[in-house]
Amino acid sequence: MRIGIDLGGTKIEAIALADDGRIRARRRVKAPRGDYRATVTALRDLAAAVAAEAEEATMKAPVGVGIPGTISPATGLIKNANSTWLIGHPLDRDLAAATGRRVRLANDANCFALSEASDGAGAGHAVVFGAILGTGCGAGVVVDGRALTGPNAIAGEWGHNPLPWPHPDETPGPLCYCGKHGCQETFLSGTGLELDFRKHTGRALDGPAIAAAAQAGDAAAEAALQRYENRLARGLAAILNVLDPDIVVLGGGLSNLERLYDAVPRLWGAYVFSDTVTTKLVKNRHGDSSGVRGAAWLWAPGEA
Repeated sequence: MRIGIDLGGTKIEAIALADDGRIRARRRVKAPRGDYRATVTALRDLAAAVAAEAEEATMKAPVGVGIPGTISPATGLIKNANSTWLIGHPLDRDLAAATGRRVRLANDANCFALSEASDGAGAGHAVVFGAILGTGCGAGVVVDGRALTGPNAIAGEWGHNPLPWPHPDETPGPLCYCGKHGCQETFLSGTGLELDFRKHTGRALDGPAIAAAAQAGDAAAEAALQRYENRLARGLAAILNVLDPDIVVLGGGLSNLERLYDAVPRLWGAYVFSDTVTTKLVKNRHGDSSGVRGAAWLWAPGEA
């Protein structure tokens, strides 16, 4: 058994996961925003609670934690976290000391990809690219069952590359929170879709409402979704040209747009440097549970 924790900006979820993928216990609490020490305490208490609920009495199950950031290889401290109170702290070491358990941390997008590669929509494939299309736009890469991190701990930071093959009206592109213009996150996130629709119509709708309007015959909403599909096709084509994954798994709120799974593969062939494209584009299997399951799968069955 292993314990997985998904540390978000507003909530923290923990599970106890058996070797066969069954969830034996689950708990969720609000995240203590802005308070690092309270966060460590909340993580410690959640790990103890799910361990007790799973009746783990004779062993110390290891803990995997998915975070909205990563550990700097240079300092061993958290960096690139939008939960800014984590930045500059040795979260893995502090949590290990607090729980008395082995602890591993990974970026939450890596956890999503690992979950889907382990026993989700990407199971059985050697190279899995898991892209999250939500409030932001991130990704993780799993090869032969292991999430890639890289020497700079930025493998999969897909959202902070420029949109490929930009159209004239896409440059320089919107300002990203990272300080650059035209990052894919500003186009391919749910926020990016909403801003694009507002730019062209002056109307404020979220992603599901734009999709519903398009289905009801709203021409402006349909045009916004077609722009989005073309941009996603270009963004993923660049990944195919570099990584050539077996499968691309989509997560996040926009992964629920069923039309993407037909439109994007139909469009990306124009940008992929190959005569044929056999890579599959699929929806995630575990939904909102992918992050916490992937955190647990940071410990392989033989290690837990």
